[in-house]
Amino acid sequence: MSGEEDAFVYDEASGEWISAAEAAAKAGAENAVEVRDAVGNLLADGDQVTLIKDLTVKGAGQTLKRGTLIKSIRLTGDPQEIDCKFEGIKGLVLRAEFVKKR
Repeated sequence: MSGEEDAFVYDEASGEWISAAEAAAKAGAENAVEVRDAVGNLLADGDQVTLIKDLTVKGAGQTLKRGTLIKSIRLTGDPQEIDCKFEGIKGLVLRAEFVKKR
């Protein structure tokens, strides 16, 4: 009997022996961060969002206007920040409170 499917680990939270696969799934669920937009919609990698207010981009010398569509966002692991790509701006990070899921 060898292999990961036969391995068991002790779960201190429940006080029970659980399978290694179940422990890995449980750890992944605990590390997941929920990112929500301005109206409470859950955001995920690849979503499209729209700005809900004009935002001045520091260092780029331009303002993103309300209603601007941002395509293909990426979550950063921070519940309030999303990584975006926008024409002419590298490394754009927006606060989730200023966007709405499309």
